[in-house]
Amino acid sequence: MSENLTQTDSAGYCIALQPICDAQLRHVADELLYRASVQARGAIIEDPIRATARVCNAAFYEAGVEALCGQRKLFFNAPRDWLLQPDLLPPDPQQVVIEVLETVEGDGEVIQALEEVKARGYTLALDDFVLTAKTRPLLELADIIKLDMLEAPPQLGDLDLYRGQGLTLLAEKVEDFATYQHCVEQGFELFQGYFYARPEIKRSTALKRAGNQNAQLQLLAELQKTDTDLRILEELIAQDPHLCIRLLRMINSPLHRRVNEITSLRQAILLLGEVRMRTLVTTLILANDDPSNLLLLPQTLTRAAMCQQIAVNEFKLSSEAAFMTGLLSMADVLLNQDLPALCSELPLSDEIKRALLTQEGDLGRVLKLVQAFEQARMGSLNTRVIDKLNRYFLESRQWSNQILTGIEI
Repeated sequence: MSENLTQTDSAGYCIALQPICDAQLRHVADELLYRASVQARGAIIEDPIRATARVCNAAFYEAGVEALCGQRKLFFNAPRDWLLQPDLLPPDPQQVVIEVLETVEGDGEVIQALEEVKARGYTLALDDFVLTAKTRPLLELADIIKLDMLEAPPQLGDLDLYRGQGLTLLAEKVEDFATYQHCVEQGFELFQGYFYARPEIKRSTALKRAGNQNAQLQLLAELQKTDTDLRILEELIAQDPHLCIRLLRMINSPLHRRVNEITSLRQAILLLGEVRMRTLVTTLILANDDPSNLLLLPQTLTRAAMCQQIAVNEFKLSSEAAFMTGLLSMADVLLNQDLPALCSELPLSDEIKRALLTQEGDLGRVLKLVQAFEQARMGSLNTRVIDKLNRYFLESRQWSNQILTGIEI
């Protein structure tokens, strides 16, 4: 491992993007999160102004909203001191939603600042909102109200008040299908949480189309071979008409800027090459005709690319092996199949299998590090090291957003 990833000092923070979906499970927005390490300082950001400035610079100025999120909205947590200095707010008011934190009260100074924020064209959301005499004035300026369904479920009377004022209701910390259904019945329009990864919702939303899982697993197995026979690959893809259509649609999307339309699998394979084709087809298989999987794919592809970057730059390991380790690490959730059984059906190297099943070996350490970063479990790694991981994350997220731009369910 690179010495730079083992140094320790003070705790930093980890950047993350959490999906927000609508009632049809369409991925419509993301929330930009930055969290201190869980082990260090109890996940509390001790200097929110500095942390906000650093994450704002990294996400908005270095990466860019469109590169990270495409055309989706990006929710941004703004501390009180930032709200009082609108010039600090990120660019792209048409695409950025400013979240007013639950610690902010509706005093005269804040209300005046929010009026200016609104005048600049930003959408305003109230985060973890609890109705009190001190927070009520915020309702007049808000567009979206975020309500904690896990720790502080709202009263029906409050929901009637919010709806009466034309506010969009966003349910956050929705962790199971029953809560999601209940929120839909109560009139919530937006949802945030990991309910869409649960088996029950995946069973309920899977679309029964022409593709069958046995054929898909056979295709996945072929894609893992180092000496993939392109003729066999073409035949396997052709057996799944829906997959074939989606692949051609994706290749011909504006993202790829084709002068001439690609109309056959043979053209696509010859044009893209084995490595690129392997990535696109594996991504489409993992999408699995399931709207809920499109909410998981950004994290899956970002994890794969981040594993690849760390493996190559810090461990000097195989690029393809690291990428495939990250990509398949969520295949059990995406395909709703037991991971050990899935590994036994695919011709994976022993090193990849060890990484996936026990997180052992060099690839296992890479995967473990990336998963720890995702959960903000960085121990006592210093700020400089975590900044490097944040950069890997943002670059990987930009790449995954490009890949997913052409995917349609």
